[in-house]
Amino acid sequence: MPAAPLVRWAAVTAALASVALPVCVAGSSAGRPAEDERRAFFVRPLGHQSHGDAEGRYAPLSMLVVAPTVGLLSNTTAAEGVPPALAGGARYVERSHVLRLLSGRWRYLPAGRTASVVVAPEDPTARLQIAESRAWLASGRVPGSSTARRAAAERALLAMRALLRPNGAMAAGWSPGWMYSWPRDSSFASAAFAHTGHDTEAYRILRYSAATQRADGTWEARTELDGSGPPDSRRWQLDANGWVPWATWQWYRTAPPATRLARLTALYPMIRKAADHAVASLGADGLPPASPDYWEVTTTTTNIGTAAPLLAGLNAAADLAGELDRPRDAARWSGAAGRLSAGISRRFAPLGYQRTVDGQHGRDSAVAFMAPPFNTAPADLPRALDTTYRALLLPNGGLTPGNDPTAPWGANAWTPSTSFFALAWAATGNAVKAGPVLDWVLAKRNPLGELPEKVDRAGRPSSVAPLAWTGSIVVLTLVALDGGALTAPPLRP
Repeated sequence: MPAAPLVRWAAVTAALASVALPVCVAGSSAGRPAEDERRAFFVRPLGHQSHGDAEGRYAPLSMLVVAPTVGLLSNTTAAEGVPPALAGGARYVERSHVLRLLSGRWRYLPAGRTASVVVAPEDPTARLQIAESRAWLASGRVPGSSTARRAAAERALLAMRALLRPNGAMAAGWSPGWMYSWPRDSSFASAAFAHTGHDTEAYRILRYSAATQRADGTWEARTELDGSGPPDSRRWQLDANGWVPWATWQWYRTAPPATRLARLTALYPMIRKAADHAVASLGADGLPPASPDYWEVTTTTTNIGTAAPLLAGLNAAADLAGELDRPRDAARWSGAAGRLSAGISRRFAPLGYQRTVDGQHGRDSAVAFMAPPFNTAPADLPRALDTTYRALLLPNGGLTPGNDPTAPWGANAWTPSTSFFALAWAATGNAVKAGPVLDWVLAKRNPLGELPEKVDRAGRPSSVAPLAWTGSIVVLTLVALDGGALTAPPLRP
């Protein structure tokens, strides 16, 4: 692609990663949307305040020439996206990132290389990479009570590993606009690695979070994968101050006892700055200010997508402070968690934990953040989960992120939002409800077995695949369904 169009494409896709809204125009082929359904995008949901660098514009069709990836080749230090044109008739060699092409030949990314090669089937060097991938899976735990669920977990774990950079940056996906590290997505991935026995990867992500934390204890909305800083002026999001301490707590609970205390000590300055900023953000009502949440748009009043992660993070930070015998920190943060919990009970609970405290923005899949493994579920949460799930359910069987009348998400289901409910029900012991939701998500994997970001109105995988966030939620759900100790940080006195 010529340099000038490439620059324009980057500027537009930088704003699309989490809030793109599809509309159908002419487009693509097998394993992708039909020829009349290639997607152009609105940059932001209508009626919201956005701070992306392409705010308020449409992405010209001439710029949407790079199809999102549908798979990944990886040698653990480098990655290469698999475009739809290459994926037709192809399949991964089982439990690997070696692609068996329709011709029967193999395509893979050799160690130390940044470009893939095509080799004869059973190539011995490719075989070594296959063996290494399988050994890595075997070094941890692959959750899943059935062959199909275990296969999905294997593919999700391998995708997450491929998206993880050597420096700990976790790419959301491997397409333009997704090739950045979000603290939120990274925290989920760290927890998923931790609960499947991949301690090294989990801790590497947390170290990256510590290295990219801003001086005031907050994080940018996302960073370049080399850690150099944000790619644009997208507004930072306060929920990271909850997600990162929560992920650290999840890692600590699973880490090898012989070394975890020393490694937690190294992370503790990050925890202190994050938790202290969260405490300072709380108002007289115990709630944080309005901030962009996982929708990456600003609301005018406090939203549950920020308040719930902050509650999880403050409880996590207080418990970690106790582990390191820092009683004053523990008391300060647990006291703030108590005020925040009371504020949520007063303002959000009467509304069924809707999106905002003003009750003007409808239901939000972030209601699931009030459930384990994030927070101890309030007594009234089961009804709120059921009500919200029904309100957000689309004809294709998946969920839209919310039903805010000013933010029309369209007919596409979002796999992270759908998976939130599978995780919430699994972690609260309701396998009867969790199982069908999880199985719907797994049934929407693309022909390579990768989890997509979205599912279109016809039930086909859409947008980029694999998506690290969805993979992480699916893995955590399977851990919970297997009876794993996927609990929430405790409420300290």
